[in-house]
Amino acid sequence: MDIEQLSEKELIALNQRVVEQLKLLERVRTSSDMMRFSPGERVGFEPETGVLVKGTLVKFNTKTVRILTDGGDTWNVAPSFIRKLTKPQYATRESSKQGNVIPMPPQ
Repeated sequence: MDIEQLSEKELIALNQRVVEQLKLLERVRTSSDMMRFSPGERVGFEPETGVLVKGTLVKFNTKTVRILTDGGDTWNVAPSFIRKLTKPQYATRESSKQGNVIPMPPQ
């Protein structure tokens, strides 16, 4: 496509279409990344500190997932930055007696 022959109005319209297409591709990629996970799964990610943060995926947002860390903090992280750690852990009588229940944050 030769864009040098387009008017300013045509260039603006073309730009809007390009931006819309890029946003669509981002939504599709994010949705695809999210489909690899399920709520309750153990996941990990590395923030800028470079230290692996471990937690449980608790919620899907539009562009991010909410993770409740083992330390009790919540993070909203793009799904492309997280990875599965293990299969979900289900409470047993022994673990519930030891207090290994993670409280869910209010929604």
